[in-house]
Amino acid sequence: MSTPIPHEALGVVAYAAGDVRVEPVRVRPPLAEEAMVEVLYGGICGSDLHYWQHGAAGQSILSEPMLLGHEIVGRVVLAAADGSGPPAGTPVVVHPGRPHGARDGDNGTGVRDSGTGVRDSGTGVGDSTERYPTDRPNLSPAGTYLGSAARRPHTQGAFVRYLPLATTMLRSISPDVPLQLAALVEPASVAWRAVTRAGDVRGRRVLVVGAGPIGALVVAVAVRLGAAEVVAVDLHPEPLVRARGLGASRTELATDGHRVAGVDADITVESSGTASGLATAIAGTTRGGRVVMLGLLPPGDAPVPVATAIARELELVGSFRFNDEIDAVVAALEDGSLNLAGVVTHTFAVEDALAALELARDPARSGKVLLTFGPPAVPPS
Repeated sequence: MSTPIPHEALGVVAYAAGDVRVEPVRVRPPLAEEAMVEVLYGGICGSDLHYWQHGAAGQSILSEPMLLGHEIVGRVVLAAADGSGPPAGTPVVVHPGRPHGARDGDNGTGVRDSGTGVRDSGTGVGDSTERYPTDRPNLSPAGTYLGSAARRPHTQGAFVRYLPLATTMLRSISPDVPLQLAALVEPASVAWRAVTRAGDVRGRRVLVVGAGPIGALVVAVAVRLGAAEVVAVDLHPEPLVRARGLGASRTELATDGHRVAGVDADITVESSGTASGLATAIAGTTRGGRVVMLGLLPPGDAPVPVATAIARELELVGSFRFNDEIDAVVAALEDGSLNLAGVVTHTFAVEDALAALELARDPARSGKVLLTFGPPAVPPS
């Protein structure tokens, strides 16, 4: 017997800075190349917090109501009519990016207007002449990403229980992987790309600035990829406890500038998304080292000690989203080689999404905060 699909389901919709509402969102039938996914868990990302708190995430500014969310795990309840993708009943994680946008009139999520003001996002693709490396589709100017205000109309997100998604966005995952850990696949893929943007980390000393959820995942990935030493830095003690549980060799409080500068890391990943964090990253990196800028700083100029970076011949490189790193993360979770235990600290029902956002904004009290859209939550393993 197939699962009945309702005409609407509760969604988490951002209207403006400080205005996020949990309200019914219409669910449309899937297109031929889409599967209907029942979303079971969704992780609150820093970008979701930025849209809620500031009405913008980096240069992506909220100008219309938008369904939040892009870190999701669920199961296929209706396979795609064209025969592509996994069969019904398969647990799946989602790659939220589409390098060439979505089909005209479809945002990849299948969410349509239900009186909430949430609209489909079209492709937004014109005859763009912006160039990008074809082997790095995450940089495509025509690309879309679930729950992103980078384009107009915005690309609607995934914080709703039933969601038609293109099968190209789905990755099957073993039922042996706990769903709450599987909910970390998207941010872990972001972390995996950031670490690999640094080159081969085997046998090297890695500094991670900012040990919030994404920084914690950077620690886990650096350990998995063979770093000889991983040093985590944060303003708060609790994230550092989690970082040690993920394999950090040592931890330092960011307020102890002398000790952080003495780390002398070969590679540093800046995960805090602050100008002070980037300054800390530069200070803690050895001469000739590389700094990966992963944290998303606010738009506009930022005070950064560039003279130090020049004098040390540091390489400063950006890291943005991810491509096929998701497949490596899924494989590492399935074979048990990627330790993500302890990253998830709290789970809330979607009805309590506002309370979940409030907690997630406080790094001293929480790591990764999940929303649940389906059966009752169980503790992460």
